[in-house]
Amino acid sequence: MKRIERLCSTGLLVAFLAAGLAHAQERGFGNAQDVKLPVEVTADNLSVDQATGKAIFSGKVLVGQGTMRLAADKVAVVYGGADARRITALEATGNVTLAAGDDAAEAEKADYDVASGNVVLTGNVLLTQGQNVMSGERVEVNLATGTANVSGRVRSVLQPGGQ
Repeated sequence: MKRIERLCSTGLLVAFLAAGLAHAQERGFGNAQDVKLPVEVTADNLSVDQATGKAIFSGKVLVGQGTMRLAADKVAVVYGGADARRITALEATGNVTLAAGDDAAEAEKADYDVASGNVVLTGNVLLTQGQNVMSGERVEVNLATGTANVSGRVRSVLQPGGQ
């Protein structure tokens, strides 16, 4: 099926996020992610507050889960659950970049609910996939289901055919 037919038949946004992955094992935002995989965080600095269950990573922060990568100036990791050792959420701020497969997103802020797989990007959000580009003020992506929603003066540039 040609790319333009996919855009029409499966819905503009989901097709934009899911189309044209380079390899079958690489998954973009529009494809379901395994949200049960471990989350790895690296950074220049770490500050932990056991009373609030938060760890603040700062300086060249990189978060990885499966093929997903999130980079930011600062990431707050929120722990919870019965043993308070399970990561429940990530709150990234400053120069946020989220990448999976061929899909990439830039924003001022990103909030990730690990259990549900929901990522909310806010502030001058820019999504790219190949030569296709979409922007808006708020993007909500459910990594577990591959669904997404863009709001706030949405603009898209879609290339018919090839990437």
